[in-house]
Amino acid sequence: MVDELAVLGIECYGHHGVFEFEKREGQVFVIDLVLGVDSTPAAASDDLRDTVDYGSLVAHVKAAVEKDPVDLIETLAQRIADVCLLDDRVEWARVTVHKPNAPIDATFSDVALTITRKGHRD
Repeated sequence: MVDELAVLGIECYGHHGVFEFEKREGQVFVIDLVLGVDSTPAAASDDLRDTVDYGSLVAHVKAAVEKDPVDLIETLAQRIADVCLLDDRVEWARVTVHKPNAPIDATFSDVALTITRKGHRD
């Protein structure tokens, strides 16, 4: 059985984008995570060691967004999914990268990309 663990609205400041001013000035990115996990072991033990520590995960995701600028949110989303899948208990990760301040010459509320990646099991 796979349950879903969600952490939504993680605000990060990154320097990603195709344009030089985006890399120089940076902007806010908002990250949503939904992870496929089996929560049964943690429910039975009531022990943090038996589940995904979402506090630690958020810190790692934030660090992944705030390092090494890339051009595309596609690349950034994959980087974040890779971080989520480092924990073998995560069967799949759905990552949404929001870029609410994307340089678009129009009124809009958000630009977002959602990807889903599966973990690699032996």
